[in-house]
Amino acid sequence: MNILFIGDVVGRPGKEAIENHLAVLRVELDAAVCIVNGENIADGAGITPKLADRILASGADAITLGNHTWRRQEIAPYLATSGRVIRPANLSADAPGKGITVVTASNGSAVAVINVMGSLSLDPARSMWELIDVLVDEARAATPIIVVDVHGEATSEKVALARWLDGRVTAVIGTHTHVQTSDARVQPGGTAAITDAGMTGPHDSVIGVKAELATHRMRTGMPVRFEVATGGVRIEGALVECVPSTGRAVSISPLRVPWP
Repeated sequence: MNILFIGDVVGRPGKEAIENHLAVLRVELDAAVCIVNGENIADGAGITPKLADRILASGADAITLGNHTWRRQEIAPYLATSGRVIRPANLSADAPGKGITVVTASNGSAVAVINVMGSLSLDPARSMWELIDVLVDEARAATPIIVVDVHGEATSEKVALARWLDGRVTAVIGTHTHVQTSDARVQPGGTAAITDAGMTGPHDSVIGVKAELATHRMRTGMPVRFEVATGGVRIEGALVECVPSTGRAVSISPLRVPWP
């Protein structure tokens, strides 16, 4: 069984790539389930209910988020009732939404998706380490196929979580930095991992932002309004093959697909 994970979708270019190519890509890769990180789809920061619905309609089974979850106020009531769009579980316990969902793959298998956020530079309300074991136990009660999106700045946190969960989940996939890493592997216990799945959007940029704006801010320290770039669009992510009956990963392959 193949699980397709799509890295952070950035702005209109990323959205259009998903809307125009995700369904075809799922067929080409024989993906029974697709998970998309959509936290940057609304002009580069956040997500709206309308955009979430469009990603789901394009072929995603579940959407994960990250540190920009609350950048669009209208998403809060949507998350309170959504069954397929989740936010990091270690945001405030009083915030709307949840950090875990179970969706049904095209082959009928149940797939649990967990979303957590690292602490370094992101400062969530709670440490992911306080919650992750409880979340995994909840997921394992429903299905052996479990995918964890760890949205984090620090490679060390993401690698450490993958090691901690080895043998208990199908895959631990990092998001947030928008730069795909070259460490895709299946760990000894059967958990696939990659430190960052990369970015779905314009790569002729500084992680999705027009290069001249990002470099101006870095060089001068002066505030500037970031704008999403447009060139070099590609879909990035990872394809995980697993055994449905056990949830054990067989392989993981980084994905890079130019679009159009």
